[in-house]
Amino acid sequence: MFKGSGVAIVTPFDENGIDFNKLEKLLEWHINENTDAIIICGTTGEASTMTDEERKEAIRFTVEKVNKRIPVIAGTGSNNTKYTIKLSQYAEKVGADGLLIVTPYYNKTTQKGLITHYEAIANEVNIPIIIYNVPGRTGLNILPETICKLSNHSNIKGVKEASGNIAQVIEISRLVPKDFYIYSGNDDMIVPLLSVGGHGVISVVANILPKDTHNMVKYFLDGDLESAKKLQLQMKPLIDTLFIEVNPIPVKEAMNILGMDVGNCRLPLVPMSIKNREKLIREINHYGIKKWRD
Repeated sequence: MFKGSGVAIVTPFDENGIDFNKLEKLLEWHINENTDAIIICGTTGEASTMTDEERKEAIRFTVEKVNKRIPVIAGTGSNNTKYTIKLSQYAEKVGADGLLIVTPYYNKTTQKGLITHYEAIANEVNIPIIIYNVPGRTGLNILPETICKLSNHSNIKGVKEASGNIAQVIEISRLVPKDFYIYSGNDDMIVPLLSVGGHGVISVVANILPKDTHNMVKYFLDGDLESAKKLQLQMKPLIDTLFIEVNPIPVKEAMNILGMDVGNCRLPLVPMSIKNREKLIREINHYGIKKWRD
């Protein structure tokens, strides 16, 4: 597991599929900018639009290129338990350090079903699992009591909490063991989550501000609460703009504006509206982010 800022990295696409040359450059940049972990094939990485082979190759490639310099967490979740097990076993086989597994979506399930789902996966792998709770996307919230029960499994080591409900985070922190990791899934709530026992963030904004996101968490964990708060407040307007349309539309647009050339999102996601793009450009300029040099 990691403490700090894990980037929910975008997947750069070109007309042929995944742009692996660009992905490699992004990985090296993140390592140089002190990103603490790479999360590949998450929501921001558009895993739901990838073929099975693309998803596997993205995981394998990332593990190979990072080469244990920082942890690589593979997004292997789906609403099909058997498929999630197979993909998770593949990620373990090629050397991933951990797994990020979203709650089942569309077909959903009960809280009992969530326990059965996650335990079935955890029983078939030997690397740590981070539960991903994002009810705004899945229509299903994992209750704190359910997370507490799952935290007793030896392979279930953390949660990415993206409910936006700080009271729920507090209750999770109260219930789970001290060695269970809690990561913010909301960039606008990193410092509040850390203040109630969190260990870091799995971040969207880190795609364009990796060093600042890393520093925010490090400041807090080192006891410099004022510097952490200052960065959280400074980044807030830009974070808000990165979610003015469905993620990852704005962050990919921001990266392209900054010269990173990561391509467009895949359908059904479409380019930003002109009005929102102009607002995004204003916030990028206001923050003072420099053009990217690979």
